[in-house]
Amino acid sequence: MEKKEILIKYDVFQSIEELSPEDKNLLIKAIGAAHNAYAPYSGFNVGAAILLEDGKIVTGNNQENAAYPSGLCAERVALFAASSQNPDAIMKTIAITAYSDDFDVDTPISPCGACRQVMSEYENKQKQAIRVILMGAKSKIHIVENISGLLPFMFHADELKQNHKN
Repeated sequence: MEKKEILIKYDVFQSIEELSPEDKNLLIKAIGAAHNAYAPYSGFNVGAAILLEDGKIVTGNNQENAAYPSGLCAERVALFAASSQNPDAIMKTIAITAYSDDFDVDTPISPCGACRQVMSEYENKQKQAIRVILMGAKSKIHIVENISGLLPFMFHADELKQNHKN
């Protein structure tokens, strides 16, 4: 047996004021998107904003449904919208935040496993890292430089391909 270790590095900022103007603006867009979320069941409003290489920002928010599996997370709403509206654009950074009127969101939120896998698909597709900015409603901010910082054992399409011998 061999033991291995994965080290994940991320930057921690104490407030939005410490961010670069570009990151601050993106996080403000994510906060605005969270305020438009449709979350009547969980009361957990999530917003995401994606900065494209050309400077355009695409937002998304969680969309719940009484049949729970039928809803969609903010990250995937934003990712799918960015890809469908800008199929060849490079996604540079995604900012994700959440708030609730029912409880404090005082730690940086992190995407669910399905959203992490979708982010890894787009990162693999564009062959360029996607930075991730994470914030709660009243919290420090974490910035991860790529999706493998959130999903170290990500599944890639190459694993689906098989070599056929004739």
